[in-house]
Amino acid sequence: MRGVVSGLRLEMLRALLGDRRYIPEFLMPAPERMDTRFADEVALVRSTPEGEVRAQLDLLRGSGALPGALVALYEDPERQLGRLAAEVQAYWQAAVEPVWSRLAGVVDAEVGHRADQLTSGGIVRVLGNLHPDLEYDEDALRILWPTWESRNRLDGAGLLLVPCVFAWPSLLVDTSPRRPALIYGPRGVGQVWDSSARASAPPVADLLGRSRAALLATLDLPLSTTQVARDLGLSAASVSEHLSVLRRSGLVASRRSGRQVLYQRTALGTDLLGGASTIR
Repeated sequence: MRGVVSGLRLEMLRALLGDRRYIPEFLMPAPERMDTRFADEVALVRSTPEGEVRAQLDLLRGSGALPGALVALYEDPERQLGRLAAEVQAYWQAAVEPVWSRLAGVVDAEVGHRADQLTSGGIVRVLGNLHPDLEYDEDALRILWPTWESRNRLDGAGLLLVPCVFAWPSLLVDTSPRRPALIYGPRGVGQVWDSSARASAPPVADLLGRSRAALLATLDLPLSTTQVARDLGLSAASVSEHLSVLRRSGLVASRRSGRQVLYQRTALGTDLLGGASTIR
């Protein structure tokens, strides 16, 4: 994406992300619910109170001078937040939206995995293997960073877990009293770019048909009917029909996530793809 992004005007966004130690919280507002849309998050950035913008910019610059690209934002947050939102929107359309179905698939798989862990082992199991920099013991969550010291009590505020493909292998911590959050890399992050399973689909087409074979290969991550239809260039009605056949055959499983139903290849479906050459 570097060639595409290099032509965008992202001065303010680059300046806000220039310090590896701190990212202003208003740039990544915590989602209100799981089915939050990108447009909702951009609207939250645009509506950040002026006092919060200035306070977080003060944290960003520390004892030094504020980067020149952020001076106008500091002096007139209400007007400049619109420009910042436009930069975020432009970056999203150029670099993220084209691969969003794959990113969302990894995140949805992670949410399902953590939900299963919570059901079977409680919060101890969920936090016990979330990230190597975390240690959970006796109702205390320790962040194992030798150069950072901070003590916070949740006091009923809860803890928001945010799986993020771009966070790997780092851990990001938001200690905001309103919505404390841990932002971490989800399991299977390498699957975002791994097309080996999908590349093995054509031999199976003799058995399943080309469309169903391509659909089965695509579902290494949980995706909705709409996402699959867009990725494969098929109609939603056609995809829905193929999914019904694959699910009855035990090759695909489904589960509900918020307002949508997600489909993912089962172990049997993966075995079928892996054994394509033998079957043929």
